[in-house]
This record gives sequence, structure tokens and C-alpha cells, in this order.
Amino acid sequence: MVILDGKKTSLDIKNEIAEEVKSILNKGQRAPHLAAVIVGKDGASLTYVGSKVKACERVGFDSTLIKLDESIGEDELLDKVNELNNDDKIDGYIVQLPLPKHIDSQKILLAVDPKKDVDGFHPTNFGRMALNLPTFISATPHGIMELLKRYNVSTEGKNTIVIGRSDIVGKPISILMGLKTNPGNSTVTMAHSRTKNIESLIVQADIIISALGVPNFIKSSMVKDGAIVIDVGITRVKDNSEKGYKIVGDVDFENVSKKSSYITPVPGGVGPMTIAMLLKNTLLAYQNLSLS
Repeated sequence: MVILDGKKTSLDIKNEIAEEVKSILNKGQRAPHLAAVIVGKDGASLTYVGSKVKACERVGFDSTLIKLDESIGEDELLDKVNELNNDDKIDGYIVQLPLPKHIDSQKILLAVDPKKDVDGFHPTNFGRMALNLPTFISATPHGIMELLKRYNVSTEGKNTIVIGRSDIVGKPISILMGLKTNPGNSTVTMAHSRTKNIESLIVQADIIISALGVPNFIKSSMVKDGAIVIDVGITRVKDNSEKGYKIVGDVDFENVSKKSSYITPVPGGVGPMTIAMLLKNTLLAYQNLSLS
């Protein structure tokens, strides 16, 4: 059994990006610049955005954090998005989700310039991804593909089950795993809350990618020997530690790892790859802007 170490791999990627930034600065050019917009004071969102800003500092990017009041109107937020679209010093930016209920998230995401959409959420970028054209790929699916690639995990001709159909993870990774690429070239089944006999589908799969958000949903009895298991789930579960909680994935790691050929831990698997791939997308946005 091989653990797909997202923490180490993400560090490798950040080091590679830092070297590229050094080369850019040595040529007298400005550093890539990532901006993040956060609306309100959601604790998890603030922590996540804060880690993105720290990651930017680590690789030598410039970063801007734009904090907006939760009561901001939709039109006012659209004006801020338009301002970022037209700011030549910003290469890419993200609008942190979730947004307050009075704001239409789809309307905001559609207003983002696809050339600066380093989250890869805009329909233009999603469509280009589906057609296997150069584009920004949503960071979590991109991170999964990069892990598989760097560990030389064979996926061609294998049966993949993706559990979860979110726009951010489930849908894009199901498309990516079916593309004529390496990794990819697998036969994909997408399962979700309405799927019948889900356990019988999981046990047949060579590759299991779970983005369900249900702690320890995947049990050892559901997994065949030698399966490749990618756990995207991150859930806080109460315990008696000093923090009062622990982070748990969708997979019963202790038991499933004994049967799998490759597996991602939680934490330390897919999670760290997400920020690394966001940085990679920002560097790509910078390079694209330099060429235009």
C-alpha cells in the first residue's frame, strides 16, 4: 500500500513555482498577483483564504485580500468583480464561497473574467476542460490528477467510481478521469444520493474517488483488494482532544488502507493539493497575460 502524500507533493509544487518566480523577478518583471474576495466572517472561509495568502508569500507571489461586509449588495459586489477584471496588476482572483444568501453566487461567478478565473468555476473554463483544451481546472480535481500523475498511478482502462456530483469536485473529476489523457482513460461511474445499490458499485471499482462529506462512509467491506482510494471528504468530528474535534474523511482509513494499493490520508492528502494547484493556475494566468 502506498500513501499518496499530498502534503509532500504540494510542497514540491510550491518549491517549483518559487523557482519560476525567482526567474521572473531576476528578469526584472513583476511577481504574479493573486487576489481573494471574502464576504462576511465565516470562520472556515477566513482560515482557508488566510492559508492562500500565506502560500502566496511562500512562493513569492503578490497577494491582495479584499474583505467585504456581509451586508454588501449584489450590485456592489458585481462592481468589485468588474474592478478586478479590469485591474492589469491582478493576474487571477477568487471569490470565496459560500456567499451570503441574498447574493446569487452563479451571477457573481459568471461575471468573473474567464482569463482571471483561477478557481476554474466559469462555464467557459469548465467547457474547455471537458473538451481537453488548455484552461484553468478547478483546484481540487486538478490536485487529484496531479497526485495520480506524480505517483505514476495507472488509471487507463480501469473502472472509476466518483461519489458526489458537486460542480466543484464530483462533476469535473468524473470528466477528467474519462478524458483521453494520462492519468485518465478510465471508465467512469458517477454515484450520488439517489444512486441505488451504491455499495455494489463501489466494490466493483478499481478507483474510488469519494467527495461525499460523510465521515467514514467507505468501509473495508465496500473496497476490493488493490483498489486506488482518493478521499476528498473533510468533516470535523467531536472528540476529547484539546481542540475538541478531529478531521475525518469519507474513508475508514485504518481498515481500507489494508486493502488498497494507493490511498490518500485525511488530513494530508487531497487538501494540501488544492492550494498548490490554485497557485499553479495563478502562475498560468500570469503567463497568459504576459503573452497577450
